[in-house]
Amino acid sequence: FNLFQAISSRVTISNEIAEISNSSHIVLPGVGAYGTAMKKIQNSIPLHSLRREVCENKKPFLGICVGMQVLAESGFEFGEHKGLEWVAGKVCQLKTGGLPLPHIGWNNVISCAPSPLFKGLENSPDFYFVHSFAFEVENPSEQIAVTDYGEKFTSAIQKENIFGVQFHPEKSQRAGLRLAKNFLSIS
Repeated sequence: FNLFQAISSRVTISNEIAEISNSSHIVLPGVGAYGTAMKKIQNSIPLHSLRREVCENKKPFLGICVGMQVLAESGFEFGEHKGLEWVAGKVCQLKTGGLPLPHIGWNNVISCAPSPLFKGLENSPDFYFVHSFAFEVENPSEQIAVTDYGEKFTSAIQKENIFGVQFHPEKSQRAGLRLAKNFLSIS
């Protein structure tokens, strides 16, 4: 929230249908486990309104960390859980080749498709990560960036107006600020 407030004074935190309908952009941050996040989303956000604004009215949407993961069809953290099903794929534990979990700290994000989200950022910018699970995207054209932590994993996705990042822009200094500005400039 503070990251976006630093860019625009018109930022609001809300689960209200009217606020969601009147918004120009929607951000879903996420912290914690997949199943717990989905329960919170189902209990506190009017999903029919959110789906209408994002999937039908095509408002720019950004999912951050678990907020990106829940876009998948399912997640396998502490059991199998159904996701929002907006982007085909599943969320599974990182395959790290023996590196410790969770993956915590700075790491390069390597662009694999052009996206307005990364406009003006250097090649392979560093972003801050904290996670043990990753989105395995079914359609490779929706994977816009990868990161290597033992093995490559999806670190950013885009499906039309729906964007997701595994890292935390709010903890990623200049690169995070640039990414947030880029997102807010998408119309």
